[in-house]
Amino acid sequence: MSLRGKTLLVTGASQGIGLAVAKEAAAQGARVVGVSRTISEDLKAVGAHAVAVDLATADGPGQAVRQAVGLLGGIDILINNVGAFDARLGGFGEITDAQWQHTFEVNFFSAVRAIRAALPSLLERQGAIVNVSSIRGRFPQPATVDYGASKAALTNLGKALAEELGPRGVRVNTVSPGPTRTPAWEGEHGIGAVLAAAGGSTVPEFLAGFPARAGFNTGRLTEPDEVAALVLFLASGQARNINGGDYIIDGGQSKTA
Repeated sequence: MSLRGKTLLVTGASQGIGLAVAKEAAAQGARVVGVSRTISEDLKAVGAHAVAVDLATADGPGQAVRQAVGLLGGIDILINNVGAFDARLGGFGEITDAQWQHTFEVNFFSAVRAIRAALPSLLERQGAIVNVSSIRGRFPQPATVDYGASKAALTNLGKALAEELGPRGVRVNTVSPGPTRTPAWEGEHGIGAVLAAAGGSTVPEFLAGFPARAGFNTGRLTEPDEVAALVLFLASGQARNINGGDYIIDGGQSKTA
């Protein structure tokens, strides 16, 4: 599955799944550009080219792609990983237009814009796109209704693009993780902290019991490196006839392919 010599751009690379993708791709010999609004010390340590861009802005993804092409000469693999969500415990009626818009800017339009900007290079190099969606795109929940809607849009986009771009040599696949051990769940201000506080427990207490309550038959959250392994397999030459798929990795919670 070696990516040696390939050029790879991954968004949301400062932590969590994006950082794991950047780290493993670099370890396999890829030349990596990691994009994030802020550059973490962990991303610097990977050996990737770190690019600081706000991907939720209209020109942010285009800026990132232009910098990546300037650094690498072109893009073989685009990983749209950046994402964000909040627990909407007040219900649907309290979610403002601004919150809906921000959720879609981060989770959906960042990918639309990055793909559009990178497409000439991807077509020239017969490359691959992997979009990191979520099981919430298939199995929505009230507390993440805007996030789930944005991820459903991303999954749908991937399937449509696979149909258009597959005959032109560019494969497009989607990975849909369930809850993953990242700062979004474990962090001080993450969804785990919000849900723990609502239930009157600490984050470690909440996360210790969450897999069983949520029906994870593996008994644990997914690890970022496990998602990264699936993402990079789909981006690699070993998956050269896989196109238009949506692959779930959720510890058996949804029990579906």
